[in-house]
Amino acid sequence: MNVALIGSGSWGTAVAGLAAARAERVTMWAHSEQTAAGINGEHRNPRYLVGYELPENVVATTDLAQALDGADAIIFAVPSTHLRDVCHRAAPIIADETPVLCLTKGIEPESGLLMSEVIASEIGNEARVAALSGPNHAEEICRGGLSAAVIASEDPQIGETFKDLLLSTAFRIYLSQDMTGVEVCGAMKNVIAIVCGISAGTGAGDNTLALIMTRGLAEISRLVHARGGQAITCMGLAGMGDLIATCTSEHSRNRTFGYEFANGVSLDEYQERTHMVVEGAVAARSVSELARSLGVDIPLTFAVEQTLYNGVTLDRALEILTDRVPSQEFYGLND
Repeated sequence: MNVALIGSGSWGTAVAGLAAARAERVTMWAHSEQTAAGINGEHRNPRYLVGYELPENVVATTDLAQALDGADAIIFAVPSTHLRDVCHRAAPIIADETPVLCLTKGIEPESGLLMSEVIASEIGNEARVAALSGPNHAEEICRGGLSAAVIASEDPQIGETFKDLLLSTAFRIYLSQDMTGVEVCGAMKNVIAIVCGISAGTGAGDNTLALIMTRGLAEISRLVHARGGQAITCMGLAGMGDLIATCTSEHSRNRTFGYEFANGVSLDEYQERTHMVVEGAVAARSVSELARSLGVDIPLTFAVEQTLYNGVTLDRALEILTDRVPSQEFYGLND
Protein backbone atom coordinates (compact mmCIF):
# COMPACT_ATOMS: atom_id res chain seq x y z
CA MET A 1 0.00 0.00 0.00
CA ASN A 2 1.18 3.49 -0.87
CA VAL A 3 0.01 6.07 1.65
CA ALA A 4 -0.26 9.84 1.27
CA LEU A 5 0.04 11.68 4.58
CA ILE A 6 -1.08 15.27 4.16
CA GLY A 7 0.64 17.31 6.85
CA SER A 8 4.03 17.37 8.53
CA GLY A 9 3.40 18.44 12.12
CA SER A 10 4.33 16.36 15.14
CA TRP A 11 1.27 14.09 15.00
CA GLY A 12 1.49 13.61 11.26
CA THR A 13 5.17 12.76 11.58
CA ALA A 14 4.53 10.16 14.28
CA VAL A 15 1.71 8.55 12.29
CA ALA A 16 3.90 8.47 9.19
CA GLY A 17 6.29 6.31 11.18
CA LEU A 18 3.45 4.00 12.25
CA ALA A 19 2.14 3.64 8.69
CA ALA A 20 5.62 3.00 7.29
CA ALA A 21 5.83 -0.32 9.15
CA ARG A 22 3.04 -1.78 6.99
CA ALA A 23 3.06 0.38 3.86
CA GLU A 24 5.38 0.11 0.90
CA ARG A 25 5.79 3.89 0.83
CA VAL A 26 4.53 6.87 2.84
CA THR A 27 4.66 10.21 1.06
CA MET A 28 4.28 13.19 3.37
CA TRP A 29 3.09 16.54 2.07
CA ALA A 30 4.87 19.44 3.77
CA HIS A 31 4.19 23.14 3.37
CA SER A 32 7.84 24.00 4.01
CA GLU A 33 10.70 23.20 1.63
CA GLN A 34 12.98 22.98 4.66
CA THR A 35 10.79 20.33 6.26
CA ALA A 36 10.59 18.25 3.08
CA ALA A 37 14.35 18.51 2.57
CA GLY A 38 15.06 17.42 6.14
CA ILE A 39 12.79 14.37 5.85
CA ASN A 40 14.28 13.35 2.50
CA GLY A 41 17.90 14.06 3.38
CA GLU A 42 18.18 13.16 7.05
CA HIS A 43 14.99 11.13 7.66
CA ARG A 44 14.11 13.70 10.32
CA ASN A 45 11.54 16.45 10.55
CA PRO A 46 13.67 19.55 11.29
CA ARG A 47 10.81 21.35 13.09
CA TYR A 48 8.84 18.70 14.98
CA LEU A 49 10.04 15.59 16.83
CA VAL A 50 13.55 16.48 15.73
CA GLY A 51 15.10 13.52 17.54
CA TYR A 52 12.90 10.96 15.77
CA GLU A 53 14.41 9.13 12.80
CA LEU A 54 11.76 8.25 10.25
CA PRO A 55 11.88 4.92 8.39
CA GLU A 56 13.56 5.00 4.99
CA ASN A 57 10.30 4.38 3.12
CA VAL A 58 8.95 7.77 4.30
CA VAL A 59 9.56 10.56 1.79
CA ALA A 60 8.29 14.14 1.60
CA THR A 61 7.29 16.68 -1.01
CA THR A 62 5.83 20.18 -1.12
CA ASP A 63 3.83 19.24 -4.23
CA LEU A 64 0.33 18.17 -3.17
CA ALA A 65 -0.37 16.39 -6.46
CA GLN A 66 2.88 14.44 -6.17
CA ALA A 67 2.05 13.39 -2.62
CA LEU A 68 -1.37 12.07 -3.68
CA ASP A 69 -0.22 10.41 -6.90
CA GLY A 70 -0.79 6.66 -6.73
CA ALA A 71 -2.02 6.72 -3.13
CA ASP A 72 -4.02 3.70 -2.00
CA ALA A 73 -4.98 5.47 1.22
CA ILE A 74 -4.86 9.09 2.38
CA ILE A 75 -4.36 10.49 5.87
CA PHE A 76 -5.08 14.15 6.61
CA ALA A 77 -3.08 15.66 9.49
CA VAL A 78 -3.23 19.41 8.86
CA PRO A 79 -4.46 22.01 11.39
CA SER A 80 -8.23 22.53 11.48
CA THR A 81 -7.86 26.11 10.23
CA HIS A 82 -6.28 24.88 6.98
CA LEU A 83 -8.13 21.62 6.43
CA ARG A 84 -10.86 22.85 4.08
CA ASP A 85 -8.46 24.75 1.86
CA VAL A 86 -6.08 21.80 1.55
CA CYS A 87 -8.95 19.39 0.85
CA HIS A 88 -10.35 21.73 -1.79
CA ARG A 89 -7.00 21.75 -3.56
CA ALA A 90 -6.64 17.99 -3.22
CA ALA A 91 -10.17 17.04 -4.32
CA PRO A 92 -9.56 16.92 -8.09
CA ILE A 93 -6.61 14.57 -7.55
CA ILE A 94 -8.30 12.08 -5.19
CA ALA A 95 -10.04 9.04 -6.69
CA ASP A 96 -13.68 8.51 -5.72
CA GLU A 97 -13.12 5.34 -3.69
CA THR A 98 -9.77 5.99 -2.02
CA PRO A 99 -10.15 5.54 1.77
CA VAL A 100 -9.37 8.62 3.84
CA LEU A 101 -8.46 8.97 7.52
CA CYS A 102 -8.80 12.25 9.41
CA LEU A 103 -6.38 12.97 12.26
CA THR A 104 -7.41 16.63 12.59
CA LYS A 105 -9.48 17.54 15.65
CA GLY A 106 -11.92 20.42 15.77
CA ILE A 107 -15.24 21.84 14.66
CA GLU A 108 -15.42 24.25 11.74
CA PRO A 109 -16.55 27.79 12.67
CA GLU A 110 -19.97 28.92 11.38
CA SER A 111 -20.82 25.62 9.67
CA GLY A 112 -20.49 23.51 12.82
CA LEU A 113 -19.11 20.66 10.72
CA LEU A 114 -16.86 17.99 12.17
CA MET A 115 -13.45 17.60 10.52
CA SER A 116 -14.47 14.41 8.69
CA GLU A 117 -17.51 16.27 7.37
CA VAL A 118 -15.28 19.11 6.14
CA ILE A 119 -13.19 16.57 4.23
CA ALA A 120 -16.26 14.82 2.79
CA SER A 121 -17.84 18.11 1.73
CA GLU A 122 -14.80 18.80 -0.45
CA ILE A 123 -13.85 15.35 -1.79
CA GLY A 124 -17.21 13.56 -1.77
CA ASN A 125 -18.19 9.99 -0.82
CA GLU A 126 -18.39 10.57 2.94
CA ALA A 127 -18.71 6.84 3.67
CA ARG A 128 -15.01 6.34 2.84
CA VAL A 129 -13.87 8.92 5.44
CA ALA A 130 -12.83 7.74 8.92
CA ALA A 131 -11.54 9.60 11.98
CA LEU A 132 -8.89 8.60 14.51
CA SER A 133 -8.73 9.96 18.05
CA GLY A 134 -7.39 8.99 21.45
CA PRO A 135 -4.78 9.74 24.13
CA ASN A 136 -1.84 9.88 21.76
CA HIS A 137 1.02 12.28 22.34
CA ALA A 138 3.30 12.16 19.31
CA GLU A 139 6.39 12.35 21.52
CA GLU A 140 5.52 8.99 23.08
CA ILE A 141 4.22 7.31 19.94
CA CYS A 142 7.49 7.85 18.07
CA ARG A 143 9.41 6.26 20.98
CA GLY A 144 7.26 3.13 20.76
CA GLY A 145 5.40 3.75 24.01
CA LEU A 146 2.28 1.65 24.57
CA SER A 147 -0.74 3.64 23.39
CA ALA A 148 -4.23 3.16 22.00
CA ALA A 149 -6.66 4.97 19.73
CA VAL A 150 -10.16 4.57 18.33
CA ILE A 151 -10.99 4.76 14.63
CA ALA A 152 -14.57 5.73 13.86
CA SER A 153 -16.11 5.11 10.46
CA GLU A 154 -19.55 4.83 8.94
CA ASP A 155 -18.36 1.89 6.85
CA PRO A 156 -16.75 -0.76 9.11
CA GLN A 157 -14.48 -1.88 6.27
CA ILE A 158 -12.88 1.57 6.07
CA GLY A 159 -12.12 1.37 9.76
CA GLU A 160 -10.59 -2.08 9.27
CA THR A 161 -8.43 -0.76 6.43
CA PHE A 162 -6.80 1.87 8.61
CA LYS A 163 -6.63 -0.43 11.62
CA ASP A 164 -4.63 -2.89 9.52
CA LEU A 165 -2.36 -0.07 8.38
CA LEU A 166 -1.56 1.42 11.80
CA LEU A 167 -1.95 -1.42 14.31
CA SER A 168 1.17 -2.63 16.13
CA THR A 169 2.04 -4.33 19.40
CA ALA A 170 2.59 -0.87 20.91
CA PHE A 171 -0.25 0.99 19.17
CA ARG A 172 -3.61 -0.59 19.95
CA ILE A 173 -6.60 0.35 17.80
CA TYR A 174 -10.28 -0.09 18.59
CA LEU A 175 -13.17 0.51 16.17
CA SER A 176 -16.36 2.54 16.47
CA GLN A 177 -19.17 3.71 14.22
CA ASP A 178 -19.90 6.78 16.37
CA MET A 179 -18.06 9.38 14.31
CA THR A 180 -19.97 12.23 15.94
CA GLY A 181 -19.06 11.15 19.45
CA VAL A 182 -15.42 10.48 18.65
CA GLU A 183 -14.91 13.78 16.84
CA VAL A 184 -16.79 16.02 19.28
CA CYS A 185 -14.71 14.49 22.08
CA GLY A 186 -11.55 15.17 20.11
CA ALA A 187 -12.45 18.82 19.63
CA MET A 188 -13.70 19.62 23.12
CA LYS A 189 -11.00 17.96 25.20
CA ASN A 190 -8.55 20.56 23.89
CA VAL A 191 -10.69 23.36 25.30
CA ILE A 192 -10.92 21.70 28.71
CA ALA A 193 -7.14 21.22 28.67
CA ILE A 194 -6.70 24.98 28.35
CA VAL A 195 -8.82 25.43 31.48
CA CYS A 196 -6.67 22.87 33.31
CA GLY A 197 -3.55 24.71 32.25
CA ILE A 198 -4.97 28.00 33.47
CA SER A 199 -5.84 26.32 36.76
CA ALA A 200 -2.28 25.03 37.19
CA GLY A 201 -0.88 28.40 36.17
CA THR A 202 -2.82 30.15 38.90
CA GLY A 203 -1.64 27.70 41.55
CA ALA A 204 -4.80 25.63 41.98
CA GLY A 205 -4.43 22.08 43.25
CA ASP A 206 -5.50 18.55 42.39
CA ASN A 207 -9.05 18.98 43.67
CA THR A 208 -9.60 21.78 41.19
CA LEU A 209 -8.04 19.77 38.37
CA ALA A 210 -10.38 16.86 39.08
CA LEU A 211 -13.35 19.23 39.21
CA ILE A 212 -12.49 20.76 35.83
CA MET A 213 -11.91 17.42 34.12
CA THR A 214 -15.11 15.79 35.36
CA ARG A 215 -17.32 18.81 34.70
CA GLY A 216 -15.56 19.15 31.36
CA LEU A 217 -16.44 15.56 30.55
CA ALA A 218 -20.06 16.33 31.40
CA GLU A 219 -19.98 19.25 28.94
CA ILE A 220 -18.55 17.01 26.24
CA SER A 221 -21.23 14.39 26.89
CA ARG A 222 -24.05 16.93 26.60
CA LEU A 223 -22.82 18.23 23.25
CA VAL A 224 -22.16 14.72 21.90
CA HIS A 225 -25.72 13.75 22.89
CA ALA A 226 -27.26 16.87 21.35
CA ARG A 227 -25.25 16.44 18.12
CA GLY A 228 -26.59 12.89 17.74
CA GLY A 229 -23.64 10.92 19.07
CA GLN A 230 -23.51 8.32 21.82
CA ALA A 231 -22.76 9.59 25.31
CA ILE A 232 -21.02 6.31 26.17
CA THR A 233 -18.30 7.23 23.65
CA CYS A 234 -17.22 9.93 26.10
CA MET A 235 -16.15 7.22 28.54
CA GLY A 236 -13.74 5.69 26.03
CA LEU A 237 -10.40 6.52 24.44
CA ALA A 238 -11.61 9.55 22.49
CA GLY A 239 -13.31 11.02 25.55
CA MET A 240 -12.01 10.12 28.99
CA GLY A 241 -8.73 8.76 27.64
CA ASP A 242 -7.78 11.77 25.57
CA LEU A 243 -9.08 14.15 28.23
CA ILE A 244 -6.76 12.69 30.87
CA ALA A 245 -3.71 12.81 28.60
CA THR A 246 -4.38 16.31 27.29
CA CYS A 247 -5.28 17.86 30.63
CA THR A 248 -2.36 16.46 32.62
CA SER A 249 0.61 16.02 30.31
CA GLU A 250 3.64 18.24 29.80
CA HIS A 251 3.40 17.34 26.10
CA SER A 252 -0.03 18.97 25.73
CA ARG A 253 0.22 22.26 23.83
CA ASN A 254 -3.30 23.17 24.96
CA ARG A 255 -2.56 22.68 28.64
CA THR A 256 0.81 24.40 28.27
CA PHE A 257 -0.80 27.35 26.54
CA GLY A 258 -3.35 27.64 29.36
CA TYR A 259 -0.56 27.66 31.92
CA GLU A 260 1.30 30.42 30.07
CA PHE A 261 -1.89 32.37 29.37
CA ALA A 262 -2.51 32.50 33.12
CA ASN A 263 0.94 34.06 33.41
CA GLY A 264 0.40 36.77 30.82
CA VAL A 265 1.39 35.11 27.51
CA SER A 266 -1.04 35.85 24.68
CA LEU A 267 -2.33 33.28 22.20
CA ASP A 268 -0.46 34.91 19.31
CA GLU A 269 2.79 35.00 21.28
CA TYR A 270 2.52 31.35 22.22
CA GLN A 271 1.73 30.12 18.69
CA GLU A 272 4.47 32.23 17.13
CA ARG A 273 7.07 30.88 19.54
CA THR A 274 6.06 27.21 19.32
CA HIS A 275 5.09 27.11 15.61
CA MET A 276 2.02 25.14 16.71
CA VAL A 277 -1.69 25.83 16.43
CA VAL A 278 -3.50 25.74 19.77
CA GLU A 279 -6.49 23.76 18.54
CA GLY A 280 -8.38 24.30 21.79
CA ALA A 281 -8.34 28.05 21.22
CA VAL A 282 -9.85 27.60 17.76
CA ALA A 283 -12.37 25.09 19.10
CA ALA A 284 -13.44 27.34 21.99
CA ARG A 285 -15.13 29.62 19.49
CA SER A 286 -16.56 27.04 17.07
CA VAL A 287 -17.72 24.67 19.82
CA SER A 288 -19.44 27.55 21.60
CA GLU A 289 -21.22 28.49 18.35
CA LEU A 290 -22.40 24.91 17.89
CA ALA A 291 -23.55 24.59 21.51
CA ARG A 292 -25.60 27.78 21.29
CA SER A 293 -27.24 26.61 18.08
CA LEU A 294 -28.24 23.35 19.81
CA GLY A 295 -29.19 24.97 23.13
CA VAL A 296 -26.49 23.13 25.08
CA ASP A 297 -24.94 24.54 28.26
CA ILE A 298 -21.11 24.27 28.27
CA PRO A 299 -19.96 26.84 30.87
CA LEU A 300 -16.25 25.97 30.92
CA THR A 301 -16.01 26.26 27.14
CA PHE A 302 -17.98 29.49 27.16
CA ALA A 303 -15.54 30.85 29.76
CA VAL A 304 -12.53 30.05 27.55
CA GLU A 305 -14.21 31.77 24.61
CA GLN A 306 -14.93 34.85 26.71
CA THR A 307 -11.38 35.18 28.04
CA LEU A 308 -9.64 34.55 24.70
CA TYR A 309 -11.86 36.62 22.42
CA ASN A 310 -14.15 38.93 24.39
CA GLY A 311 -11.79 40.55 26.88
CA VAL A 312 -13.18 38.90 30.02
CA THR A 313 -10.51 38.60 32.71
CA LEU A 314 -9.65 35.28 34.30
CA ASP A 315 -10.90 36.55 37.66
CA ARG A 316 -14.25 37.53 36.16
CA ALA A 317 -14.55 34.22 34.31
CA LEU A 318 -13.93 32.33 37.56
CA GLU A 319 -16.49 34.50 39.33
CA ILE A 320 -19.10 33.70 36.69
CA LEU A 321 -18.42 29.98 36.99
CA THR A 322 -18.48 29.84 40.78
CA ASP A 323 -21.63 31.97 40.99
CA ARG A 324 -23.52 29.22 39.19
CA VAL A 325 -25.73 27.13 41.46
CA PRO A 326 -24.88 23.41 41.04
CA SER A 327 -27.77 21.29 39.75
CA GLN A 328 -28.14 17.63 38.75
CA GLU A 329 -24.73 16.15 37.93
CA PHE A 330 -25.76 14.67 34.58
CA TYR A 331 -28.31 17.19 33.38
CA GLY A 332 -28.92 17.43 29.65
CA LEU A 333 -28.42 13.72 28.96
CA ASN A 334 -31.89 12.32 29.61
CA ASP A 335 -34.03 14.32 27.23
